[in-house]
Amino acid sequence: MRVRPGLFDAVLFDRDGTLIEDVPYNGDPARVRPLPGAREALDRLRAAGLRLAVVTNQSGIARGRFSHADLTRVNARVDELLGPFDSWQVCPHAPAAPGTTGCRCRKPAPGLVRAAAEALGTRPTRCVLVGDIGADMTAAGAAGASAILVPTAVTRAEEVAAAPAVTDDLAAAADLILRRHRLGVDDGVPTVGDPGGPASRTRTGRSRRVLVVRSDSVGDVLVTGPAIRAVAAGADRVVLLCGPRGRAAAELLPGVDELVEWRLPWIDPRPGPVDAREMARLVERLARIGADEAVLFTSFHQSALPLALLLRMAGVARISAISDDYPGSLLDVRHRVPAGVPEVERALSLAAAAGFRLPVDDEPLLRLRTDRLGGSGGEPGPARAPVTFDGAGATGGVATVDDRATDGGAVTVGVRPTVDDDRAGLPAPGYVVVHPGSSVPARACPPALCAEIVVALTDAGHRVVVTGGPGEDTLTAQVAGRTGIDLGGQTSLAGLAAIIARADCLVVGNTGPAHLAAAVGVPVVSLFAPTVPFGQWGPYRVPTVRLGAADAGCRHTRATSCPVPGHPCLSDIAPRQVVEAVRLLDRRNPTDHDPGTPVPPAGLLTAAVAAGGPVLANAAAGLEEVGP
Repeated sequence: MRVRPGLFDAVLFDRDGTLIEDVPYNGDPARVRPLPGAREALDRLRAAGLRLAVVTNQSGIARGRFSHADLTRVNARVDELLGPFDSWQVCPHAPAAPGTTGCRCRKPAPGLVRAAAEALGTRPTRCVLVGDIGADMTAAGAAGASAILVPTAVTRAEEVAAAPAVTDDLAAAADLILRRHRLGVDDGVPTVGDPGGPASRTRTGRSRRVLVVRSDSVGDVLVTGPAIRAVAAGADRVVLLCGPRGRAAAELLPGVDELVEWRLPWIDPRPGPVDAREMARLVERLARIGADEAVLFTSFHQSALPLALLLRMAGVARISAISDDYPGSLLDVRHRVPAGVPEVERALSLAAAAGFRLPVDDEPLLRLRTDRLGGSGGEPGPARAPVTFDGAGATGGVATVDDRATDGGAVTVGVRPTVDDDRAGLPAPGYVVVHPGSSVPARACPPALCAEIVVALTDAGHRVVVTGGPGEDTLTAQVAGRTGIDLGGQTSLAGLAAIIARADCLVVGNTGPAHLAAAVGVPVVSLFAPTVPFGQWGPYRVPTVRLGAADAGCRHTRATSCPVPGHPCLSDIAPRQVVEAVRLLDRRNPTDHDPGTPVPPAGLLTAAVAAGGPVLANAAAGLEEVGP
């Protein structure tokens, strides 16, 4: 499969209510009316080299409201007005009766999205779906595709809240797609230094040694991985400055040659006082790295400027960072990114602005080094120099830690995970992992509910493994109960990644293991507290079903402890919804086409995926069956 530059190969569209006016069970081509601006938006996407397809539920066939011939004529009229489309994928099935299993193509099932990607010669992860209801968003997410909601009068408020991205119309959706498509490929429009100040120190040619910085938690470090690989592709040596909370993840990233661990008081969530002597030691340590330049990766709420000042004092000649604040002479490349961009793409855009791009054959997916996981999942590390470590203690200072295990579950380099398959008594691959813990209490699902989820999954025939970090033994014992396998506190981060890599699915909140699952390609049932935007922080480019009340009172508050009594964003999740979401993500029958489904003529590709997938009903999570 040939990989093209840019983040996307194809854009998929729902038909009724997205491209054309929604006329229920329409079998008359004369009633087809394109929505305002549709033609212009589609043509702009085609001009950018993106392929276009339609993915649409048309249960009117199964209900007897119109015929296959009627459907063909209506689709031909849409193609005449808005096409040509490169693929048409249609589900002709009716919704499944309550308590029964429906087809795997009817949205919110992911079958149409998978079939469209296959027909277009790409993968769902390189597709983006534009639709008008929650079922469209769920189908895209469950396939691993990106999604944009363009609400209409029938779109419910909870569907808008749960969508990963929302625009007012198709024109704005096209703008967003094209902007994201170019992130990490184009330089964007960085502001270089002070427009009225000194000239930029422009880098020419390949860098000898680059310092990259992500001083944050496990998940933050993991989502920066593609951008770090982009830097590694243009540098002889990459040194990563990380904090103690993210070091275990930093050790797993491809492209990193050396780690320096230091707690930064303007980043750490529980900072001590700023100590002048410690800052002087940090400047000295940064100078010893001998970096030609530095790329400072931060989250949207953090500032890169304190470290940029120290790097200037350490003699680093070229510094790039995202900054809305005026940097004076601290930055050579001052980059800006619109709000709401996924963190992976935000970091990639900074790397591109600094002059570093992923090679065309390196997809912007999260990856791990298999030589740190005992060969389970992830990607092999590049042939680079051995990793060395320097570290700062809790109170500052440099302590050589070499290959000793440290707090935060760091794995000893070159050693298999703490728990291996034989000693842990793990079942054969294909179990479901439930990870109930979180370093941020507001994002944790109530333990009693997690225990009910384990029982429900077991009753549905799944083997369940319960995992947890250091100090979570009591929690995981409660959640595992009598039916789950309790591995709480028994694994390093690398060991946890190896366990997740053997799973069919991970059930987890918005915490580091969700990004581990994305890095090893394992689907995620995301019990996502809406304290931060899902489109920015949800699992990236991996099949995902989001559950939870996206419109709860804690929405976008960045609260660390739940500000709403009863924790309603997660406590109202029903265990059966988790079971249904796991079934929706089942990859064992991904794109089987039903040979018994008639295919309309006139050259329109209509695919129906074989029966066997579930139909979900959960308005709060956008998993409901709505429309034709």
